[in-house]
Amino acid sequence: MKILVTIVDGMRPDALIKTENAKYLLENSKYTLNARTVTPSVTLPCHMSLFHSVDPSRHGTTTNVYTPNVRPINGLCEVLLNSRKTSAFFYNWEEIRDLSRPNSLAFSYFCKGRLYGYDKANDIITDAAVDYLTKNETDFTFLYLGYTDMAGHNYGWMSEQYMAAMENSFANITKLYDKLPEDYVIIVTADHGGHDRTHGTELNEDMIIPIMVLSKNEKIEIDFKDASIKDIAPTVTNLLGVYPDAEWEGKSLLK
Repeated sequence: MKILVTIVDGMRPDALIKTENAKYLLENSKYTLNARTVTPSVTLPCHMSLFHSVDPSRHGTTTNVYTPNVRPINGLCEVLLNSRKTSAFFYNWEEIRDLSRPNSLAFSYFCKGRLYGYDKANDIITDAAVDYLTKNETDFTFLYLGYTDMAGHNYGWMSEQYMAAMENSFANITKLYDKLPEDYVIIVTADHGGHDRTHGTELNEDMIIPIMVLSKNEKIEIDFKDASIKDIAPTVTNLLGVYPDAEWEGKSLLK
């Protein structure tokens, strides 16, 4: 089994169910529209909580500037490395590089969204992921799609431009789903939502996120009760047969 976790930055559940390109995946997945992220509902703190399964008050990053842990805690990539598992990243927002420590990744591909435009950068990194993952054995892969968050800040969450970014993101995720080998489990989620042209508050529009789990061959039972972004890393380790870090606070979503 191999795992792909994809973040659609700033994806709201009510936007997901209105996205035409997501309907095929929703029909073939187990999902919840009522998971929660952490506070502050800001991109890098939320990602750190996804990878380290603790709140920002524990990992120490509370803005989009990475802060080293006062008390170090192993993240998902370090836990997998210690169990001789390989990890790869594909991303178009450079701060994502801080989610893993040096030497934890087998492969990393970065395309600067602000240089190429996030719509094109989404396409570039997805194509790179398809090319790499169909040729290389990789246990865990992380794909970050930043177009939606950019559109939300520039034009407003749920705007026409934001919904176009959602369509682009799920066209790319569908491409991955169709082309990756049968033994992949794909988890699609968000770091946070958004309202007006911002996020970071405790409003439901910012805090509630969807989680989708897609699997072609593996029969996976999921319990989404009280699901949190902190549950993603323990779920990945459970799927790969690896023990989670003892300090992680989240739980596996597997029944």
